[in-house]
Formats: sequence, C-alpha cells, structure tokens
Amino acid sequence: MAEKRNRERVNAEITLSLVMRLASEQGSPVTREQALAFLNREGLAYEMWKQMMHAGVNFITCSLLQHHVTTNDTTYLRLDQDRRM
Repeated sequence: MAEKRNRERVNAEITLSLVMRLASEQGSPVTREQALAFLNREGLAYEMWKQMMHAGVNFITCSLLQHHVTTNDTTYLRLDQDRRM
C-alpha cells in the first residue's frame, strides 16, 4: 500500500499507452498514431476532462455521504427508536 501523504490535489492522466491498452482490451487495438489522433481530436480532451471531473465529484460526494451516514448511524438509529416509543 502506498504511504499516506497530506494531499492537496489528485491528478489523473489519460495517456497514449492507456488509450492503446484499453482499445486492445476491448478487442480493437490501435496504433500509437491512431491513439495520438484520438487524444488530439478537436474538443475530445475537454470532453474527457469534464467526464473525469464529473466522475470525481460523484465519487467524492458518495464517499462523503457514506462516511457521514456510517459515523452518524447510531444517532439515526437512536432517533428512529425514540420515535417508535
């Protein structure tokens, strides 16, 4: 497991090798030149960035909500039991 750090940001990159590996895994291998053309297609980089940010925000939101519910579970259970009495 990686050492813990005090992070201020998390970066993600879509690289040529990643595009080539994913294409290969999907049964449609591409050359380096094809992967490069794909990554440089007009508007594609911005669309990928928006998708990655959306996925990151969703992950963070779900993780925070899960943490909040887990840490406050006993409070919710206690309140629910009090209402039944």
